[in-house]
Amino acid sequence: MVATTHRGEGVWRTSPAAWLLFGAVVALLLWVFRGSVVFLLQSWEQPEYGYAYVIPFITAFLIWQRRDRLESIPFEGSGAGVALAVLGLLVAFGGRLGAVHTAIQYGVFIALLGLFWAYYGTRAFRVVLVPLLLLGFTIPLPGFFYQSLSNHLQLISSRLGVDLIRLFNVPVYLEGNVIDLGVYKLQVVEACSGLRYLFPLATLAFVAAYLFKASFWKRALVFVSALPITVFMNSFRIGVIGALVGYWGISQAEGFLHWFEGWVIFMACILLLVGEMWALARIGRDRAPLREVFSLDLPAPACERARATVRRIPGAFWVACVLVAATAAVSAALPNVKDVIPKRVSFAEFPLRLGPWSGVPDALGQMYLRSLNVDDYIMADYHEQGSDAPVNLYIGYYDVQRANKVPHSPKACLPGGGWLMTSIRVYRVPGVSISGVLLKVQRVVISREGYTQLVYYWFQERGRVITNEYAAKWYLLVDSITRHRTDGALVRLMTMVGPNGDVKRADKRLTAFARRLAPILPQYVPD
Repeated sequence: MVATTHRGEGVWRTSPAAWLLFGAVVALLLWVFRGSVVFLLQSWEQPEYGYAYVIPFITAFLIWQRRDRLESIPFEGSGAGVALAVLGLLVAFGGRLGAVHTAIQYGVFIALLGLFWAYYGTRAFRVVLVPLLLLGFTIPLPGFFYQSLSNHLQLISSRLGVDLIRLFNVPVYLEGNVIDLGVYKLQVVEACSGLRYLFPLATLAFVAAYLFKASFWKRALVFVSALPITVFMNSFRIGVIGALVGYWGISQAEGFLHWFEGWVIFMACILLLVGEMWALARIGRDRAPLREVFSLDLPAPACERARATVRRIPGAFWVACVLVAATAAVSAALPNVKDVIPKRVSFAEFPLRLGPWSGVPDALGQMYLRSLNVDDYIMADYHEQGSDAPVNLYIGYYDVQRANKVPHSPKACLPGGGWLMTSIRVYRVPGVSISGVLLKVQRVVISREGYTQLVYYWFQERGRVITNEYAAKWYLLVDSITRHRTDGALVRLMTMVGPNGDVKRADKRLTAFARRLAPILPQYVPD
């Protein structure tokens, strides 16, 4: 819908020189951190983030849509914008020192918001803030958060999908995220978690909520609803595929039909979002037809007789420009930071004899290796003479940890295997230390189909023994900046609990094995 009201009062104009200056400082900011900008563009090639290419154009359109309001506001600049730009530059520069792309990307985004605020001033910045925040949807989630979200969505979609399959009277068995149909097993892997729907749908919901002329709670509900809509429709898709496989064979789960079902479901997600806005528009005190509360209004043209005044470049923006230039100069003077990868012994040389314990090596399948993305690993079952159950050892080591190369927390992976965590707590292993650091582990009791296992796990990170996933990420950031190291490993010990449920006996078994493992672990996972 095009607004027809002409603005007869004076209007403010931005000179070409100001546009050039603003474009130059933004280009300089992107050039300083060009390595991470290129990395960001490469991440857009992933199916989950393919929508990101159009976000800058949508942002530009939404700002242009408010041109009439901006032309009525003088750009007075803001010191708060300079402070925000400084914060962003510090975050980005710290990320550059530590070679952490995610920190750099968020830092550049914050600095960009600060530049707009420093130039526009608070009053005008409020007009463009929401379209600018849309740019944040182009930045990939941090790796540990992405993986955790993906794992939880896989489990939820699997459970709901199985419930739907059973409604079609198709025999089905669920084990974690594996749906067993007898003739075929459907594994709800990362690609089927729903993230390929969630990210673009959340972006569309954000834009729709911005354009939705309704109460704040209605707009917030439109945005937040992207998650349940995604989970429900992805589960529906999995359920339909399972039912089709049950009646017409495994060809229904492969090839073009699988891809086509994905597109159909995504379009259905959009229709549900539109239907939700239609329903919200018809309730409450601000009820109105959807076509009146959701439309693309174009800016009202200014009257030809309106007096135009050229804006001056605010002093706050000049300060921000100097800060960006100084950052560029410092960045150019610093050498490129490279990750320090310490020398270590390969797990190929890991002993299969640890005192009274004799090991039988095992190997991960290619599907799991692709998911874990480890640089080196050891997995083996160790038997002690006279013991009634083995100890399964898994150590996954990473030379460099990045967004797609981080240890998968057992808190997410164990439920993915169908195990129910009946108990979890931090536990100090008596009499065991690694390089002088007392060993504390996450002690987890898990059960499935009448079987019970005891699990110890911890993150061995550059001389630290860490039991908290978020603490591990914090030290990863600190060490990447101060030591240029991000290497580390997940260590997991697992043993069966006997039919009598004697967990104490299992504790003694894992403790005895940990005592043998601790002295040699630093050779393979350096301090």
